[in-house]
Amino acid sequence: MEISFRRARKLALLGLVSGVMGWSAAAQAETTVVVGYQQIVGPYVSAIADGSFDKAAKEAGYKIDWRQFSSAGDISSALASGSVPVGVLGSTGITAATTRGVNIELFWILDNIGRSEALVARNGSGITKPQDLVGKKVAVPFVSTSHFHLLVGLTKLWKIDPRKVNILNMQPPQIVAAWQRGDIDAAYVWPPALTEIEKTGKVITDSARIGAQSVPTFDGLVADKDWAAKNPKFMAAFTKVLAQAYSDYNAKSSKLTADSPDIKGISKMIGGKPDDILSALKLLIFPDAKEQASQTWLGGGKQAGAVRAFTASAQFLKDQRQIDHVLPDYAPYVTDQYAKAAGK
Repeated sequence: MEISFRRARKLALLGLVSGVMGWSAAAQAETTVVVGYQQIVGPYVSAIADGSFDKAAKEAGYKIDWRQFSSAGDISSALASGSVPVGVLGSTGITAATTRGVNIELFWILDNIGRSEALVARNGSGITKPQDLVGKKVAVPFVSTSHFHLLVGLTKLWKIDPRKVNILNMQPPQIVAAWQRGDIDAAYVWPPALTEIEKTGKVITDSARIGAQSVPTFDGLVADKDWAAKNPKFMAAFTKVLAQAYSDYNAKSSKLTADSPDIKGISKMIGGKPDDILSALKLLIFPDAKEQASQTWLGGGKQAGAVRAFTASAQFLKDQRQIDHVLPDYAPYVTDQYAKAAGK
């Protein structure tokens, strides 16, 4: 009995050690990925909130460290430094980053911005038309798609020298606070900040109108090209969740209410009232995986919609001395491979 007991205890101990070592190896095998996002509404945010991304990443051997950034400039710097391999950027920010040599690729269109970014004048500011902006304080997040369209409007459409407008660099939460204090006369921004300031202001124009006369803007997900190539399992799992989230949203968008889990999830992640989130979503267009991979957005090489938008944006940014040159081809910074695979 003594020999059997010792043998059993030894076997149990070996089993325990083996189990601990196995758990340790599994834990060590799980790679942490920092994903940066911004206060932008969309199906991808509800998929963050309900854990869909985390579950898929874990099954692929990864753990996501979600980090919210308040500005395009901050997330661009993080992508350039390599500390954030996957992140959210507007089309203008992607154009500037790739032109400056940041080795990233656009792999998913988060939204077609359209009416969801707008120039709003505060009630009592005396601004009723674009020409009234001269001498006024206008807040906008620099290096954003809103900033880009504000400059396009001033220089190309309204023939106003931007130097005659007091353009202030503020992030969305700062804009709302400054607006409520009466410190600014107008702002160009997106929801939920846009929804809040619209309550006591008048929309002068929006990105749908400016984009129709110049270059449309969009928000996208980008990845470090080298990192993505080395981590195909993560990219496949991550994009699969995106495809499902967008398909689900488009199928039920007309039935969503402020009490829907999707809406409450977005509100929890980025702030804003559920009613305002619901209103903001209706201003955006969310292309599904099939459309993402088409020439409309990511497919078609130089003829891809995203590539053409980057080229036109780069030329404007160069004219405004935001960048010092335009790349001969932006196609290497756009890929349809993940959207194409996720749509199958």
